[in-house]
Amino acid sequence: MSPNEVGSTVKADVAVVGAGPAGLAAAVAAAEAGSLVAVVDAGAQPGGQFWRHRPETVVPEPDGAGHHGWRSYLELRARFDTARRRGRIIYLPGLQVWMPEKNGTGFTLHTTPTVARARPEHPAVPGAGRAVIAPRLVLCPGGYDRQLPVPGWELPGVMAAGGIQAFLKGNGTLPGRRFVIAGTGPFLLPVAAGIAEAGGRVLAVLESSSVTAWLPHLGAAAMVPEKALEGAEYATVFARHRIPYRTRSIVTEILGEDRTSGVRTAKVDADGRTRPGTEGIYDDVDVVGFGWGFTPQMELPVALGAGTRLDADGSLVGLVDENQESSIPGLFLAGEVTGVGGAVLAVIEGLTAGAAAARESGSGASVKPSPAARHRRFAQAMHRAHPVPAAWQEWLQPDTTVCRCEEVTAGEIRKARETLQARDGRSLKSVTRAGMGWCQGRVCGFAAACLGAGPGAPASAQSLNDAARRPVGAPVSIGELASLETADSWTQATDPVPKGLHT
Repeated sequence: MSPNEVGSTVKADVAVVGAGPAGLAAAVAAAEAGSLVAVVDAGAQPGGQFWRHRPETVVPEPDGAGHHGWRSYLELRARFDTARRRGRIIYLPGLQVWMPEKNGTGFTLHTTPTVARARPEHPAVPGAGRAVIAPRLVLCPGGYDRQLPVPGWELPGVMAAGGIQAFLKGNGTLPGRRFVIAGTGPFLLPVAAGIAEAGGRVLAVLESSSVTAWLPHLGAAAMVPEKALEGAEYATVFARHRIPYRTRSIVTEILGEDRTSGVRTAKVDADGRTRPGTEGIYDDVDVVGFGWGFTPQMELPVALGAGTRLDADGSLVGLVDENQESSIPGLFLAGEVTGVGGAVLAVIEGLTAGAAAARESGSGASVKPSPAARHRRFAQAMHRAHPVPAAWQEWLQPDTTVCRCEEVTAGEIRKARETLQARDGRSLKSVTRAGMGWCQGRVCGFAAACLGAGPGAPASAQSLNDAARRPVGAPVSIGELASLETADSWTQATDPVPKGLHT
């Protein structure tokens, strides 16, 4: 055990949450600048969702099949592992932060074990997590698939598009044989291509937007030519496997009794309103994958009081300066929490944040590489070319389930909006229980907030901010809550950290 690991407490110069593209980059940048870095990650191995791969205990040398930017991962991973061997990185896998605290001169992260258990060389205290203490913190929690409800989407066989991809990357197999992929955005392409290359049959990819929506943004697209090359690769896979790609098309209903058996589809106009006479059905469907963009994981930045704003895609994201420092001194944000922009941009931001956090203060000359601006501009163009359809609420029936955890319907949310003036996510949660289940609104939160705002209205920044504000950011046992007082007494007695920092 390192001298910086005493009991259940870990002390470092910089703490990093997340080991995806942004987190790996931040960790290596800070470690190579001379800081001792503690990396907390919910996964069992580095890579995050983007570079998720089969367990290294089973496949010790993954070949990167189905991944983009794998060479970048291998480079970051080599630097990460080197820093670990040199004692510059303390790696804490299988842990998630359930409560962050801002103290007088730094941060304390209270963690709890996840399903992905820590490796033997970094055992957690039995039945409990660990407290990580550092004067500077880099949050790189990533994001997850944004979902919109449709009739029947609570049936088994309906998955997030990212969930299908994660299943394939993590297990080397598919969750079904015959798929329909629907939603909007370029992410639908690698999901469908990965399914086809793994031996699955993609009956259709249904894109609600149109390729002509990119016309006003060709300048931004031209600044990132590698994206066009990726698109050409996917087009080749689509042609080889004869995957139909339907624009201005949506799934209007999931068909089936006890599980998914098919989908009903329709063509839509530019606002997302269905066009009469364009309905169709795909039969014999095992899995339907939905992807409507991504939602950043904002619980930790919001819990610490970081400033936020609405991004071009309607997501709540953190405000940062040129060094990725938030409105809270010493707190840095990188990756999806500053705006969904892809792995390349996440790595750039992670390197910037890690290098800045390694300095005594985040102030001073920016170290952000110049490619960040063009990748951010491309991301903004992508959001505008692939928006959530303005009229999506019209797809819902009164009995359509919106919150699957608590079985709250669209009709119940609309009634609460009109009769009880519950027009924001927090009010709807109190009145209807939408978002009060196991996922705490991570799946239904965006949709519920939009329904509360009214037909065609976007969710407000305040509503999304309130929905992300949680005193407990992850499921935690009563035993761990009870242990906080003991941990606090132990810290004060042994004083293993600078005065003012405590668990």
